[in-house]
Amino acid sequence: MPGSAKDNIISEWERKQLLAALRARLFWVGEEVPYSVEIKGKKCKLHGLVWDLINKDTLSDDDIKRIDIYISYIREKEKEDELKLATKKLTRKEAKALFNETAGLLRAIMDLKEIEDGTAKEKEQEFRDTFSRERVAEARRWLQFLKDSGTLE
Repeated sequence: MPGSAKDNIISEWERKQLLAALRARLFWVGEEVPYSVEIKGKKCKLHGLVWDLINKDTLSDDDIKRIDIYISYIREKEKEDELKLATKKLTRKEAKALFNETAGLLRAIMDLKEIEDGTAKEKEQEFRDTFSRERVAEARRWLQFLKDSGTLE
């Protein structure tokens, strides 16, 4: 059997690398909001919750109050996870799973803040505009390629 259980425990250096990555400026790039997470002993469908809020045309005062509550609960869970990552004896697999969950929680907090302050809608529209421009530019490049190769006259 290759390697012992002790070999699978993360080293202090690996632990510090994971914690530093969580604190990095762009840690969230590529991270997804967890589909579900246990917060205060209850299963929370976090991804769906964020998705529903992002797709609302307007937020009610009640929505904004709930967002603040969600952020405080998620922040508390994120701190618990980060403490476990910093102090608990973990295998590499456990550490990576905990890191991914923590990064996803931080992403959820960031997304909820953007929903609350209205920047999420602006960013979504900016993305759609950029995507649309890129599609048109790509189509033009293909047409030019076809003309240059003599396929299209």
